[in-house]
Amino acid sequence: MAELAYHLALWLQSPDAGQEGFEFDSMQADAGLIRIMGSDGGWRIGSNFTPDSWTSPVAWDVLMAEIKQFDRSVREGVTAMNIEPSFIPEV
Repeated sequence: MAELAYHLALWLQSPDAGQEGFEFDSMQADAGLIRIMGSDGGWRIGSNFTPDSWTSPVAWDVLMAEIKQFDRSVREGVTAMNIEPSFIPEV
């Protein structure tokens, strides 16, 4: 989870965030395990492993709020393990 939070934070900090999609490229899982793509109706989350199954589209601000909540949850979990979460960039 910390690795996903890290990569999501980097994506959100990039100048293309909100214009280009996200594909989780992990050292522990196959590329495309988690994908976030823009569509006509908003942003959708899915996976290369289930290409016909995507979430309903949501607005950018809704997606951002959920990513920020995920980030807070991961930081709390990392802190609970007595690890400083500063290795995850700020969202």
